[in-house]
Amino acid sequence: MAIQCIINRRAEFSASHRYWLPELSEVENIHRFGACTRFPGHGHNYVLYVSMLGNLDQYGMVLNLSDVKQVIRQQVTSQLDFAYLNEVWPEFQHSLPTTENLARLIWQRLADHLPLFNIQLFEHPRLWADYQGNDMEATLSVGTHFSAAHRLALDHLSYEENCEIYGKCARPNGHGHNYHLEVTVKGEIDPQTGMIVDLVALEKVIEDCVVEPFDHTFLNKDIAYFAQVVPTAENIAVHIRDLLQQPIQDLGASLYRVKLIESPNNSCEVFCSSPLEQGVKQASDRPVLTKV
Repeated sequence: MAIQCIINRRAEFSASHRYWLPELSEVENIHRFGACTRFPGHGHNYVLYVSMLGNLDQYGMVLNLSDVKQVIRQQVTSQLDFAYLNEVWPEFQHSLPTTENLARLIWQRLADHLPLFNIQLFEHPRLWADYQGNDMEATLSVGTHFSAAHRLALDHLSYEENCEIYGKCARPNGHGHNYHLEVTVKGEIDPQTGMIVDLVALEKVIEDCVVEPFDHTFLNKDIAYFAQVVPTAENIAVHIRDLLQQPIQDLGASLYRVKLIESPNNSCEVFCSSPLEQGVKQASDRPVLTKV
């Protein structure tokens, strides 16, 4: 029986780009893309993860990773490294070199050479895109953070009973975390702008709906929702999902995933569509908890 496995290869390149559509006026470009319109552009240290799916061979490999390295170098990184992206590939004469658009075009460059499963491209550690070959559909993820305190306890239980359930987290004066939040949206890449969603508008929604109201609060007391709901990482993630779904839909995209990292050891993920679509076994209304 064949054994399937996903393997991943990491690569890097440094490149610059500029967001500017010649069919728009200077005022329209600046209004739409802000500082990204500045001439001659700005640069990033990109990190690329190429995921491939295949059967294990007699040597215990899906592919020879040395061969994979050479394909990625020849088809992608040698062309993009230290390049001005707007001019390096012909597609960028008609569409902007956004993170999600670049991930899509990298897939196209590699698809004839490797059994691709996913392309993940980081523009920087708090902004990345994933593409899986679904025409113009991709996901875009942004990361942010907030600091808050909480206490895990149920009002109808005694202190001793709460300690049996929540351990130290039930101590009466609470404790705090520096939460890291990742929000992933899904949508169609606009063939002109190369964008799934207006990134500035997306970041503002996350700031207004989550970061500003949650930051430097005692969640149990300052956020009305948690007056009746225990603010576990899982429940916080579910509440953030519910807060963001409609505002992100109003921007023309769909919320795909919320990941909340409570500490280096604990994180949880909530997905926004069916488990089969997400490739997870948990019901879509339940978080996926990762504890290391």
